[in-house]
Amino acid sequence: MMNVLKSYRIAATTALLFATSTAFAQNVTDQAVKQFNSYDGVNTTWQPSLVTDGVYDRVPHISNPVGWQSVREADIMWKKRVWREIDTREKQNMAFRYPGDDYTGGGYFIEIILDAVKKGKIKAYSNMDDRFTNALSKEQILEILIGKPDTLMVTDPVTGEQVMKITSREFNPDVVTKYRIKEDVVFDRNLGRQVVRIIGIAPIQDKYNDDGSFRASQAVFWLYYPEIRPMLAQYEVFNPENDVARMTWDEYFEGRFFASKVIKTSNPFDATFRERGMSNLEALYEGQKESEKLFNKEHDMWVY
Repeated sequence: MMNVLKSYRIAATTALLFATSTAFAQNVTDQAVKQFNSYDGVNTTWQPSLVTDGVYDRVPHISNPVGWQSVREADIMWKKRVWREIDTREKQNMAFRYPGDDYTGGGYFIEIILDAVKKGKIKAYSNMDDRFTNALSKEQILEILIGKPDTLMVTDPVTGEQVMKITSREFNPDVVTKYRIKEDVVFDRNLGRQVVRIIGIAPIQDKYNDDGSFRASQAVFWLYYPEIRPMLAQYEVFNPENDVARMTWDEYFEGRFFASKVIKTSNPFDATFRERGMSNLEALYEGQKESEKLFNKEHDMWVY
């Protein structure tokens, strides 16, 4: 009789532990899904499927940023600050203009970061200062992107009186054609190699006159890259070769899979090549020369 009671007791304890572990696993899964969904659907034109759109059930992809090796000031033998420009119209940078799917969040890269800014997940800083000294509000960002609302006097079809009508413009993601990157290039003698760390990212918007002619390019805002990395790790970059083998935006930037050109390095004038009076072609050649210097610097550190 005692053996029977003991067997029942063991069975009941096992069932209780199984139920508790199942509930705990369910809570963890629910939290993960909730976290993923908070980053899902970045515009109103794209909506996820209501059914299983594929041959397998999708598992929520909750990713963490790529780990950074700590860099101590005492180990830095050499440092150079560099500004680069990414042109999204180049073939290698087409990922920035992919319209999106259920893996990428359903929008351009600019729509992903704008959605995060509007929802308060990341902070944007003034477009005039890449030192991140002045945080912008959502209203200020929208004014830079689409301008102030238009005010028109229209005739009321019922009363026939002139009334004021305020219309808001819609943001067109195609006007963001470039991204500017601010980064530090250092040689760490403890690691024995050159380390490149992105400090900030700024989307560049093309401005047009009323007649449709191009006027100028302007930075919309600056983002402090270390702050936005957890958000970038939740969205995947489209891979045209394989729909499964994708990487997150954080892995994309950390792996340097984008094409860019150097437009400025730290200098006494704090000016870009163009601001120093160079033509477009001269600035391109100067940027290539600076890239070669950075490439050769690591090699030179080991040449005695």
